[in-house]
Amino acid sequence: MQSRTRLRALWPFAPYIVASAVHVIANATHSPLITPTKALLMPLLALPVLLAWKSLAPRGAAFLLIVALFFSWLGDEAGLFFPFAPELPLMLGFFGVAHLAYILLFLRHLRVRRLPMWTVVYVLWWLFMIAILGPHTGSLLAAVGAYGIVLAGTAATSARCRAMIAWGGTFFLSSDTILAFRLFLPDAMPDWTSPAVMVTYTIGQGLIVAGALLTLRRQDPTPAQTRVALADRDSGLPV
Repeated sequence: MQSRTRLRALWPFAPYIVASAVHVIANATHSPLITPTKALLMPLLALPVLLAWKSLAPRGAAFLLIVALFFSWLGDEAGLFFPFAPELPLMLGFFGVAHLAYILLFLRHLRVRRLPMWTVVYVLWWLFMIAILGPHTGSLLAAVGAYGIVLAGTAATSARCRAMIAWGGTFFLSSDTILAFRLFLPDAMPDWTSPAVMVTYTIGQGLIVAGALLTLRRQDPTPAQTRVALADRDSGLPV
């Protein structure tokens, strides 16, 4: 019964999955479909949230989820929506707001466990990225460093949530890692890394939203300590 309920909850993701697959293929083949399919991604990912809106509680959590998707969409389309402004700083700003919304969502509404010790790897990731890419960022060093802190914060706080969200945070971090190397060390990155950015990005965003909906829809009377223990046991991630 529970599996059927989950399947009913996840079917609205079908348009997003199809659009994501078409976009990745278009990216890999340099098809003109890249631009329109990318513009559809976040609106289609918002569709399951809007369809489930009446069943989500608390509403503040649902609002944070929509805010994160909206600013992700602006980040995706910064160059298209704001052609008169430098694209990269705008992209960093919009995605920075999206990540802050996710962090608030994870900490205030979706957490089910303590912060795992292994998340220290995200601190090491930030230090590695600054050491390798910092000399190539020029005047954007401070902005890139700040964005990296927020991105690592999203990945770390997602690890306090159910496994689906934790994996989403990891994929999102992977996407931005590949993208950062493509932006600042383009000569070192092969062509296949372009679709790799979008594969990891669409998986990451999709897992976060799906996990959030499953959590916010659930009416769970289990005490908090028990939920933490069960989540630690069933997550598939080290505690």
